[in-house]
Amino acid sequence: MTPEQFRRLALSVPEAIESAHMSTPDFRVHGKIFATLGVKHKGRCVVKFTLEQQEMFMRVEPEAFAPVEGGWGRKGWTLLHLRSAKPAIVRDVLATAWRNVAPKKLAVTLDGADANTD
Repeated sequence: MTPEQFRRLALSVPEAIESAHMSTPDFRVHGKIFATLGVKHKGRCVVKFTLEQQEMFMRVEPEAFAPVEGGWGRKGWTLLHLRSAKPAIVRDVLATAWRNVAPKKLAVTLDGADANTD
């Protein structure tokens, strides 16, 4: 997986936009960051997980995932090493991270459901 492939996948989820925080490209939905793309550490990204999701992805693909160091990692922010990640896993990762911050009505659109059904 290349950084450009990651970027395309991140922008493929509903209403995702690319922005930047402290000169680091990030991906947001409704103003909330769900992923960043490493600049200083090329080939490394960060995604927003719950602690349970972080643990599960690290167990499934230990060579691809690690908690971010310090307090951010203890809040679920997780490093993704692109060279070790399979495209199918990255799609799942981005969908999971996106759902974690997307408004609930929008989040159902990723599953193909109509957002206006509640």
